[in-house]
Amino acid sequence: MAGGFDSTNSILASTELYDPASGSWTLTGSLNVARADHTATLLPNGIVLVTGGTDSSGNSASTELYDPATGIWTATGSLNIARAGHTAMLLPNGIVLVAGGVDSNFNTSASAELYDAASGNWTATGNLNAARTRHTATLLSNGMVLVAAGLDSNGSPATSAELYDPGSGSWTPTGDLNIARRSHTATLLPNGMVLVAGGFDLNFGPSASAELYNPVSGSWAVTGSLNNARYFHTATLLPNGMALTAGGVGTNGVFASAELYDLASSSWTATGNLNDARDRHTATLLSNGMVLVAAGDGTTNVLTSAELYESQPSPTPTPTPSATPTATPTPTATPRATPRPRPPPHPRPTPP
Repeated sequence: MAGGFDSTNSILASTELYDPASGSWTLTGSLNVARADHTATLLPNGIVLVTGGTDSSGNSASTELYDPATGIWTATGSLNIARAGHTAMLLPNGIVLVAGGVDSNFNTSASAELYDAASGNWTATGNLNAARTRHTATLLSNGMVLVAAGLDSNGSPATSAELYDPGSGSWTPTGDLNIARRSHTATLLPNGMVLVAGGFDLNFGPSASAELYNPVSGSWAVTGSLNNARYFHTATLLPNGMALTAGGVGTNGVFASAELYDLASSSWTATGNLNDARDRHTATLLSNGMVLVAAGDGTTNVLTSAELYESQPSPTPTPTPSATPTATPTPTATPRATPRPRPPPHPRPTPP
C-alpha cells in the first residue's frame, strides 16, 4: 500500500507491506514524492509502477518504481502530461497504458500514453474520443482495453465507452452504457463479459444499477441491481466466479454492507458485512483466495484497519451414481387353489 491521505488530510509518502502468513503490516521504503489519487501497476518483472496523482504542488507527472527485493523506490521517466484520477492498465505486451484523468490545469484530459519498462520512457498514443476522469479501464479477453463512463469535460457522468487497440494505438467508440455513471466498478467475468456496478448517477447520488458489456456485440445489457446503491466501493472477482462488492457510500453515508453477484442468476445476494464501514479503500485478491480490504474513509475518520473476506468455494458437482442393474426375477407359478366344496344352494356373496 503506497501513499494516499492520512487522517489530517495530509498527503503521504509512506508505504507498507502486508504478509498474509503472519497477518501483519511492515513499513517499507517511502515514495520519493508523496502522492494521492495515483495508480499502482504490477509489472511482469515484479516491480511496481506508480504514476501521477496529486502531490503538494498539484497534479503530478512524476512516476516511480518499487523494487520488492530492496524495498526502495526509484524515479523513472515522467508522464508527458500530469494527471490524477486516471487509469493505468498493463497490456499483454508488458507495456502500461495510462488514459484520461485531470491535468495540471484541472482540465479533464483525453490524452493517453504508454510506459515501456525496458527504456523507462513514456510515449504518447492515440487520444480518447471523449475526455474523461473517474472512469474504469478493463483488459478484455481479446487483448483490447474497455474504458467506460466517468466524468466528461463538462463535469457530468457519462454513458460513453470506447475500446483501445494496442496493435493500432487507436480508440474506437463502442456501445453506450444504459446509465451514466462515475466512480463505479468494472469487473471482467469468467465468460468474458464486463460487469459495471454502482457509482454516481446523473443526479450525483448513489446508483444501484448494474449492467453487462458483451465484447462480441459491443453492447450493454441491464442486469440485476445491487441491493444497496453505492459509490466509492470496491469489486473483486472471486475464485468461485462471483463478484464481491464491498463498502462504499450509500444514501445514508458510509456503510459496511457487502454483496455477491452471481452471473448464473443475474442477481446480487447480501453476504457478511465488513467489520468497519469504509469507502475509498482497497481490495486485493490474495493467492490463498481471500480478499484483503484495507484502510479507506470510515464514518468519522481515515481508517488504519484491515480485514479479510473468505469466499465459499464453488460446490463440486456430485456425480450421479450409475444404477446397478437388478436381475429380473424368474416368474413363480401361482399355485392353484384347491376347489372348495360348494355350499348348500343359497345366495352367495359377491367376492370383494
